[in-house]
Amino acid sequence: MRLKNEIKCDVLVMGAGIAGIMAAISAAEAGADVCIVSGTRICSGSSFYPGTWGLGLVGPESEADEEDLKSVILKVGEGMADPELVSVLVSHIRRGTDRLKAFGIQLKEAENKGEKEFIPCFDYKNRDWHGIVKDSAREVFLARLEELGVRCFPSTRILQFIMTDGRVSGAAALTEKGGLTAFSCKSLVVASGGLGGLFQYRLNTDDVTGCGQYLALRAGAKLVNIEFMQMMPGYLSPAPKTIYNEKVFKYSNFCRQETGRSIFEDWRKEDLEERMEVRSTHGPFTTRLPSAPVDIRLFTEFLRNPRGVTVTYRESLRENQPEFIRTYFEWLKEEKHLTIDDPIHLGIFAHASNGGIRIGPDGSTGVPGLYACGEATGGMHGADRLGGLSTANGLVFGEIAGKAAAGWSSSISGPEEEWAEVLLSVIPNAASYLKQIQEMNFECAMVIRNGARAELALNRLERIRELCRCEAGYLETGDDTAGLAVSCRLTVALHLSECLMKAILLRKESRGSHYRWDYPEKKENFSKRILSVWDDGVKTGWE
Repeated sequence: MRLKNEIKCDVLVMGAGIAGIMAAISAAEAGADVCIVSGTRICSGSSFYPGTWGLGLVGPESEADEEDLKSVILKVGEGMADPELVSVLVSHIRRGTDRLKAFGIQLKEAENKGEKEFIPCFDYKNRDWHGIVKDSAREVFLARLEELGVRCFPSTRILQFIMTDGRVSGAAALTEKGGLTAFSCKSLVVASGGLGGLFQYRLNTDDVTGCGQYLALRAGAKLVNIEFMQMMPGYLSPAPKTIYNEKVFKYSNFCRQETGRSIFEDWRKEDLEERMEVRSTHGPFTTRLPSAPVDIRLFTEFLRNPRGVTVTYRESLRENQPEFIRTYFEWLKEEKHLTIDDPIHLGIFAHASNGGIRIGPDGSTGVPGLYACGEATGGMHGADRLGGLSTANGLVFGEIAGKAAAGWSSSISGPEEEWAEVLLSVIPNAASYLKQIQEMNFECAMVIRNGARAELALNRLERIRELCRCEAGYLETGDDTAGLAVSCRLTVALHLSECLMKAILLRKESRGSHYRWDYPEKKENFSKRILSVWDDGVKTGWE
């Protein structure tokens, strides 16, 4: 169908978390006419996720600390991080922090920075730590966007990129009022978040779908490290999708709901205490540390009983709470109306993505006019990611990608097309198929993975794809938009799940957040990255 290019700009930003907002601000400061689009509201996504007590930002303590931080990131990444991107990230974090302060955003400072609870997840020492106050960030960011004349489009979902002579020149979108429109742009920045939307249980907002990664893949970009995802405990009830604070692992009792008995009752007391001590130092699951069996047991229990595991706290936690933990429980009481005396029911959820669109140091994707930043990208993190670096990634590469996109747009000249040709299809039962895929990914691509499950998942995906081919109908007019958004989301889930399962099959080892039940050891001959490309379908192979 033909869509009129109703909205024209130099730079179009897809996603309105910290990465997208920094990209929009940076592009506008460089003199570009900028539009920013969000599937929900501006200031959204994982950056403003309501299920966590704070948004941590970690960086080097000083210029002298930069080399040490780089080496730790590469070590924790287990060969999967790009050293050039790591260098760019670390060397720009302090500038990003200074920018937030200059904007006037309120940052929390630790009263006792030396406490071990402030050591970033997977790190070995304290760094420069700040907590971003989300309400303050939202207010300041919105004011800055308005001041720069950035046009904001909340509740607007980009469904398809528009290509002209091999470059990205616009996007088709479903607007807040349910109508279709087209954006015409000279460059586009993908900042749409990670892949949590592929999973039944996820610690993400509903606008984190993976759409940006899929559209970038179709445009000619590559995906890297797609198999490395953070999976971590979260509340099933009460206050569903609240993130469980890993610092309290060693103070917690984990029991089966039906019997009240510990899920670790078959472990030696010494082994349990040792594993819990280590598990209290990191949020996401990893195979690198001796705490791995804790998550494997929690996930096994969750698979067995979807109501989860009951968690209560020991008396020792009430007696002497470190600042980091005290802040968490104060937030729980204020925001979720829960106290330390309230039992919770816990499960394992998909959280953040360590992989995504492969970018260069300037945020470029290899596709003319297409840039990316934030959690939608991969390379600056590896098999595991240090805590607080997701925020840093958004700040650093958001600014870099926005500036580069503005520079590219200034080089584009010529007449703008008034109309765009797009192919959008509506798939009956799309919501049902999407739910099936999310449930399948929970079973086959979470903490416990193996070859047989991945093969089964690929067969299921192919069956769903065939059904969709038979049932789908192309949209002929802009009036029939019912089900269009979920149909596009289903298409995204089909292809990105295929990327994920093929990467799981290829990586016949356990490394970082990727655990193969059938290949539990790390293997040096797999110290290389996996790439996904589009060539009349998903193709996955070694770099």
